[in-house]
Amino acid sequence: MLVVLGLLVFGMSDAQAQKLTGAGATFPYPMYSKWFSEYAAAHPGVEINYQSIGSGGGIRQVTAGLVDFGASDGPMTDEQLAGSKVKLVHIPTVMGADVPAFNVPGVNDLKFSGDVLADIFLGKITVWNDARLVKDNPGVNLPADKIIVVHRSDGSGTSYIWTDYLSKVSKEWADGPGKGTSVSWPTGVGGKGNEGVAGLIRQLPGAVGYIELIYALQNHISYGSVKNPAGNFLKASIEGVTEAAASVKQMPADYRVSITNAPGKDAYPISSFTWLLIPVHSADPAKGKVIKDMLSWIVNSGESEAPNLSYAPLPKSVAEKVLKTVYSLQ
Repeated sequence: MLVVLGLLVFGMSDAQAQKLTGAGATFPYPMYSKWFSEYAAAHPGVEINYQSIGSGGGIRQVTAGLVDFGASDGPMTDEQLAGSKVKLVHIPTVMGADVPAFNVPGVNDLKFSGDVLADIFLGKITVWNDARLVKDNPGVNLPADKIIVVHRSDGSGTSYIWTDYLSKVSKEWADGPGKGTSVSWPTGVGGKGNEGVAGLIRQLPGAVGYIELIYALQNHISYGSVKNPAGNFLKASIEGVTEAAASVKQMPADYRVSITNAPGKDAYPISSFTWLLIPVHSADPAKGKVIKDMLSWIVNSGESEAPNLSYAPLPKSVAEKVLKTVYSLQ
């Protein structure tokens, strides 16, 4: 998906105009679309093209130097960072939640334990009236319909968050498919992007898959509560994601941190930061200046808009740390 955000308008000469290109995560795309559009509108002469192609594609493009910045919900590995043509820094922008979205006719709400979700995606639980699902959902009339698992077909930070969580709640998952932006899925059908997975879930009765919260809300797709380590079944919420982030007592210097399955009675267990991948040294100083200003604007002004799209803004301590990192970019 390609979106062109911002147009050249009066007030800045063609020589001063800057066109930025970025690519990556679909998880934060609704937020980034809004931010980039507003930033461009407030800064005449700036144009921002962001391709919502998935975290894997974003990492590949930014490490090859094909775009000015990347975006991912799965932090880059040490190997990926070492192999990049440009030195990159992770800049956390907002936090969001993966939700288990489903299409079970006649059923609007479900509860999922982590081990049950893992076994569904391992292909071990194959029907909706399986005894373990029935146990977690007393009083719900679950049909004997076959479960259709829907996962991402592209390299995906949303998949990273999901498989990071499954690896923490299921040893069989951790020892099998494991975690990553791309894994070998034991069962199911694939959709491209959060948009593709959401579309398949809507189309296929009996389907269950994982999407970022805003995609479930915007597409009117039912999604379930997930059992957290404290034993509470929670629906994804801004408050639950914020509580999960509170489990990080000391943010790592490189911002690469996982907040899935976090402790806390109100912490939503499939929560995550999402990151922009920014060159430390911009090959074009003029572009680098605009990127720094854009990032500063996001932290100082954009964060307040996050709850309107069901994302959680950065905690104040993290935002202050991020600004120092942004100011150090060259």
